Amino acid sequence: MAEDPTYVPPAVWQAPPLPEGMSPLFALNRPVSGATHERDLPVGRHPLQLYSMATPNGQKVGILLEELLAAGHAGAEYDAWKIAINEGDQFSTGFVDINPNSKIPALVDRSGAEPVRVFESGAILIYLAEKFGAFLPREGAARAETLSWLMWQMGSAPFLGGGFGHFYAYAPVKIEYAINRYAMEVKRLMHVADTRLAETRYLAGDAYTIADMAFLPWAAGLWRGTVYNDARTFLAMDDYPHLGRWVEELLARPAVARGRKVTSQDLPERHGPEDFDSLAR
Repeated sequence: MAEDPTYVPPAVWQAPPLPEGMSPLFALNRPVSGATHERDLPVGRHPLQLYSMATPNGQKVGILLEELLAAGHAGAEYDAWKIAINEGDQFSTGFVDINPNSKIPALVDRSGAEPVRVFESGAILIYLAEKFGAFLPREGAARAETLSWLMWQMGSAPFLGGGFGHFYAYAPVKIEYAINRYAMEVKRLMHVADTRLAETRYLAGDAYTIADMAFLPWAAGLWRGTVYNDARTFLAMDDYPHLGRWVEELLARPAVARGRKVTSQDLPERHGPEDFDSLAR
């Protein structure tokens, strides 16, 4: 498949067939929402039920839950269930019931009289941080700063993944304009973070918050060269030493290491702390 310089958009768009050379994963994409098959979601014994996969967006919530437990919040005990997005699990009736947008992660809080569903990673981080009174300042400038950096990450993620990651690593043809467009934006975002982290220990200031947990999984993959065909060299990530200092500091936290494994190949399902004990052995 080659880029067609004569392409003219039709009056009414229709979904095209899957391009030759495209990963079958993208065949799951559809221009409509809703379930494709019936399947109930499993429910474990703990108050919080997490349905996720260890992508960068999925890792955020695993990190927060493990940090909450490490900080002594016993009510944050949870069951985690892998939603294999490469196999279409996100389009089951059970998952669509808790996230009409069919994206991971999604959470159900069963600690109250009625279950509460929460979807979108940023919303889940805020919900849990407020529920336990941790990793999000309660008021004032510190709260505003944390939420600002959290929303900065949420707005940046599409440029990193669906933009740069897609066109650089996954698209069946290399489109120079698209790669340049998104590489420029990713480098701008890395510079924003590096500049900030030259001034402060964490994104929101002196305190470790959900803003750090949200950005870390995306930044760590680029800094360490583990995503997008080792895009580290292409993006000249060594240009951002303050970002690198921050990444390595956070990756050394035991709760971060545990949280990034939740719903990964190393730990597909988590139903209690004993699962990490057995993994360590």
